[in-house]
Amino acid sequence: MGKVNLARVDERLIHGQVMITLSQRNGVNSIFVVDDVVAKDPFMKDLYKSAGNRTGQKTIVISEEKAKFYWDEYKFKDYSCILIAKTVGTIANLVKHGVPVEELNIGGIANKNDEDLLVTKSVYLNKADAETLKDLRNNYGVKDIYFQATPSASKTSLDDVLKKFEL
Repeated sequence: MGKVNLARVDERLIHGQVMITLSQRNGVNSIFVVDDVVAKDPFMKDLYKSAGNRTGQKTIVISEEKAKFYWDEYKFKDYSCILIAKTVGTIANLVKHGVPVEELNIGGIANKNDEDLLVTKSVYLNKADAETLKDLRNNYGVKDIYFQATPSASKTSLDDVLKKFEL
């Protein structure tokens, strides 16, 4: 049975030194990019697979539904993956579907509207996503949720971010 070594939310998906460093974590042997738009675009899919393969890890680019199917049918085989998506919602849907995630890193989310609040140097979050993260921790076994743009940056805890929303 496979496992999610680390889940990450980052709108840039795979980029530069961040993914190279993260992919060298103990036990990681693959990167799963879960994004419906990228999975349907052959050019973008090849681009992300190529970027991921430069880390030395097998890179799989799939839609959210395909990721659910791959978990249900194969339990991610023997992959110990970094599971990366652009949104909190995508990761939450996978976790609520039954994909076990213990560690979730929020790396980069851009400002989309007036409801978004800058919670760290590289993350804007709305109250609904903050509540979703709290729910994942409290009810779905995601033990460690933190905000960290790069592996060398300091971590901001979920509790510190929730205080900004008075949650």
